[in-house]
Amino acid sequence: MSILNVQNLSHGFGDRAIFQDVSFRLLKGEHIGLVGANGEGKSTFMNIITGKLMPDEGKIEWAKNVRVGYLDQHTVLEKGMTIRDVLKSAFSWLFEMEAQMNGICDKMGEASPEELETMMEELGTIQDMLTMHDFYIIDSKVEEVARALGLTAIGLDKDVTDLSGGQRTKILLGKLLLEKPDILLLDEPTNYLDAEHIEWLKRYLQEYENAFILISHDIPFLNSVVNLIYHMDNQELNRYVGDYDHFQEVYAVKKAQLEAAYNRQQQEINELKDFVARNKARVATRNMAMSRQKKLDKMDVIELAKEKPKPEFNFKTARTPSRFVVETDDLIIGYDEPLSKPLNLKVERGEKIALTGANGIGKSTLLKSILGIIPPISGKVHLGDYLEIGYFEQEMPQGNKNTCIEEIWEVFPSYTQYEVRAALAKCGLTTKHIESLVRVLSGGEQAKVRLCKIINRETNVLILDEPTNHLDVDAKEELKRALKEYKGTILMVCHEPEFYEGLATDVWDCSQWTTRI
Repeated sequence: MSILNVQNLSHGFGDRAIFQDVSFRLLKGEHIGLVGANGEGKSTFMNIITGKLMPDEGKIEWAKNVRVGYLDQHTVLEKGMTIRDVLKSAFSWLFEMEAQMNGICDKMGEASPEELETMMEELGTIQDMLTMHDFYIIDSKVEEVARALGLTAIGLDKDVTDLSGGQRTKILLGKLLLEKPDILLLDEPTNYLDAEHIEWLKRYLQEYENAFILISHDIPFLNSVVNLIYHMDNQELNRYVGDYDHFQEVYAVKKAQLEAAYNRQQQEINELKDFVARNKARVATRNMAMSRQKKLDKMDVIELAKEKPKPEFNFKTARTPSRFVVETDDLIIGYDEPLSKPLNLKVERGEKIALTGANGIGKSTLLKSILGIIPPISGKVHLGDYLEIGYFEQEMPQGNKNTCIEEIWEVFPSYTQYEVRAALAKCGLTTKHIESLVRVLSGGEQAKVRLCKIINRETNVLILDEPTNHLDVDAKEELKRALKEYKGTILMVCHEPEFYEGLATDVWDCSQWTTRI
């Protein structure tokens, strides 16, 4: 049975086309991976099928009474809402039914016998629905899911805006789980999640009976949960049966076949053009030349898709710093209350350290405390001499109104426009992206703009807070290569073992010193 039908969808932003005549069908129980490079329109597609965006052309049809759950990478949680409030909002439709039931009860005193009978029937239907959907045990269900996701340790009455990116993602996942929708739409759900909860989500999706569409650049995760791949590339959407690895094999064969056909056709076109040019003026061969010209005119010319610009990340290295880059004396980090035991850490020149551990235990807080962005609760941080630090933040600040060019110009005012464009192009951004506002770019494109700022200045220490979030496969591979070749020191928060393995000289498990466990 078809749950969703998308026909002849076309959409773009300004003069930048995202989709051209795209069609898509989702069947009951299908587990789909939606893949493609940064900026190809995966999140835009999700926003169109959920009605958040109106397409330029095309038709989107959902089956009747389908309940959709959408985990959006850009969801904003409102200040003043607690974790409990967000989780309970999964049942908002049941609370609306309860309000409807109370409204009927209020009107019963003034109703005629006939109206009263209709009202009693309606009340019975609503009562059955509430009971069937466990309305009267909502609080215990919320507690159960919160415990499974490790949210009870944080405190269910905590304001959601005080939480880390990973904790917020977990809350939204918990809300979806409680909603039990007919279809799940997940936009990069593993971003900010720690290894334990990625594993939990993997098991949940493997056992999930209903359909889902998943956007993810985490290949091992994709391979373990999907049975279909839809590849978004050059304004097209193509379907492949199997997991991501199988898609790559089929796609490589298809691409090679197309290139071979293109080369054969180009050779034929050149031969035909050459014959026409040499023979159209001679009376004896003019008819043959015209015949070949007709063949040329009718030919369905094969076009190869333009190669996407591959990012090149080459970090510039500053002068050699002192032997000890960072040392801490009984450092206790936190905001209102301690997040860590007293820490006595040492980072030596040339070390490449990956920080791992669950969300909310203070990994980002440690980086900010070392940089002096957050004052420690007690203890001291000693930074070495001659440090030139490049800092990659986990999230881009809200309210940015710059174009990409302005964003780089603010950091490098001496650059010419050509130099700014060249620097952004090297990070894998096209002219259309470069001239766009930063806030309209995808998460991966925004990450490339931030990396551009770090790459183009000399550093000897890189402090990176989850740099792989949102980056596509090519960008991740290139970033890993560049970091391996980097001669300086690296302190990096990362939840992807396949990224930091072979790169990190040491792995610090931050759960060893946190007060949160």
